Amino acid sequence: MSESRKEIEDFVRPELAGFVGYAACKSPDAFSGRVVKLDANENNYGASPRVREALARFDGYHIYPDAVQSGLRQELADYTGVSANNIVAGSGSDQLIDLLIRLFCAPGEEIINLPPTFAMFSFYASLQGVRVVSVPRDEQFQIDTIGVKKVVTAATKLIFIANPNNPTGTLVSEECIQEILELGLPTVVDEAYYEFTGKTFAHQVDKTPNLMVLRTFSKWAGLAGLRVGYGLFPARVAEMLHAVRDPYNVNAAALVAARESLQDIELLRERVRLIASERERLYDELMNFSWLKPYPSQANFILCRVFQRDAKTLQAVLEARGVLTRHFNSPGLENCIRFSVGRPEEDSILIDELKKL
Repeated sequence: MSESRKEIEDFVRPELAGFVGYAACKSPDAFSGRVVKLDANENNYGASPRVREALARFDGYHIYPDAVQSGLRQELADYTGVSANNIVAGSGSDQLIDLLIRLFCAPGEEIINLPPTFAMFSFYASLQGVRVVSVPRDEQFQIDTIGVKKVVTAATKLIFIANPNNPTGTLVSEECIQEILELGLPTVVDEAYYEFTGKTFAHQVDKTPNLMVLRTFSKWAGLAGLRVGYGLFPARVAEMLHAVRDPYNVNAAALVAARESLQDIELLRERVRLIASERERLYDELMNFSWLKPYPSQANFILCRVFQRDAKTLQAVLEARGVLTRHFNSPGLENCIRFSVGRPEEDSILIDELKKL
């Protein structure tokens, strides 16, 4: 072998040689026995019965899906009140985050991130060689707007705001978001949990040229496994996203499921109401533990600070007992654990297991 021959790693982009991927949640298939899955902010009520029935009848798996998403975009226009020309669907809203960073940011340019927040904002930026400028939230997980203004430079291309925020459940005030929009920079408001709050900036997309809103079917409609999300964009941005996205980026089954969900809104809204009510019950139960500090949430999960014990160990113990949860130990989220809101019987199992500790 020639001494000059390179290893395959030598061809990898240097900045990605030590890249750490996203820590995805474990599949329940990896466990035996009872599994209560409360780790990924999923909707444990599942998809609409209409989805299951439609997919059982569907016979178009051998045909490429609708490349222009025309049917789904029109039904989303009816649902959101935003023109179909302003809507782009994706394989989860994650894909749209990726596409927006590719569209707006060249390597070496910057996004403004507001941690602790959704990890995929910084993930996709770092993956593409874009610098992540972080402005930490305060102790109540509110945005430091003065701090945001201080870090804006000529290299700033995007600002990401999750509302409600994940993983904290915090709702950002309309005034705060409006103040950031007034900077004139392209700003993404991720409304993955919109259906749990009813608070939205969708009505401003037409008249605010730097505003982009992301949504998903994963939480309210129970379609996390099919990966379908969408965004509401200024028309020109939507046009450019259609140009750069994969031509068949939403698979045929996901298109069917999303459209059927939009035909069963009342049932799905009732499930959202059940989850919101259960969230308040779970919060009250968690308040009874002296070693847990639950934070008020406007989403379908509750973040807790853990005292007098190690949150990572707590997660492992619960996992061994068949209850899957999410552990955090990053700046602003030191020694924290997050519980998705499940069905009442699932949350009662969680509480019973916590009482045994």
